[in-house]
Amino acid sequence: MLFTQKTYIGINLTGNNFTYAALDSNLRLLTLDGGNLDSVLTFIGGQASVFLAINAPEKPNLGRVRALLEAEDLRTGSSPLRGVDMRMAEYELRARGIKVAATPSIPDHCPAWMRAGFTLYKKLREMGFETHPAKDATHQVLETHPKAGFIVIAEGNLLPASALEGRLQRQTILYDAGLDIRDPMSFFEEITRFKLKQGILPLDQIYDTKEQNTLLAAYTAWLAAEKPNDTISLGDEKEGKVYLPVPKLKSKY
Repeated sequence: MLFTQKTYIGINLTGNNFTYAALDSNLRLLTLDGGNLDSVLTFIGGQASVFLAINAPEKPNLGRVRALLEAEDLRTGSSPLRGVDMRMAEYELRARGIKVAATPSIPDHCPAWMRAGFTLYKKLREMGFETHPAKDATHQVLETHPKAGFIVIAEGNLLPASALEGRLQRQTILYDAGLDIRDPMSFFEEITRFKLKQGILPLDQIYDTKEQNTLLAAYTAWLAAEKPNDTISLGDEKEGKVYLPVPKLKSKY
């Protein structure tokens, strides 16, 4: 599908599967779909101007965290440092109490979804995408982390994504941010005493976790393009910065 205006796309990876969402400048949902790498690239290639946020790193870590901790003399004796095989962005998130996956320094040690992300970024570079912020570039890409994004928006009071109430909370966050998506309150409006007794719940009103992560990624892309002062980035520029949809962070979550 071809869109002639600027499009804000979020991509979430699970294994080798991609979920993607596209918003327009008014935060209207243009598409929410999934597929393989080729289908994602085909969709992206049909956009005239794109801001793209991906829930995956572009490359393995470059040893910035290890170098930092060694410089701070945190090494114990002659034993090697343990638990430091991660990027600076991940280290900074973990220091704030936000548990995120670590990106190893060796590609073969990275999980399948990370390696799929590496391939996606490589293809995007071949398509002419530049790293945000790139002044006047019509095709820009950035990394985000929806789990961390939801946590910081909720100021640490985030319910588990595996629970219905956690999904309702996330969808409320997205809806209140201005996204033109299904109103989570409609879930409650469709519940009757009879339906509840029969175990019939309007679950189709609530997006699944992958879709909610993808929508938040798309929203982060929109913020980075339209309201950059309402985003914040962490990490090392050469390893890859992670953008979150808030203007500032607390020291702990």
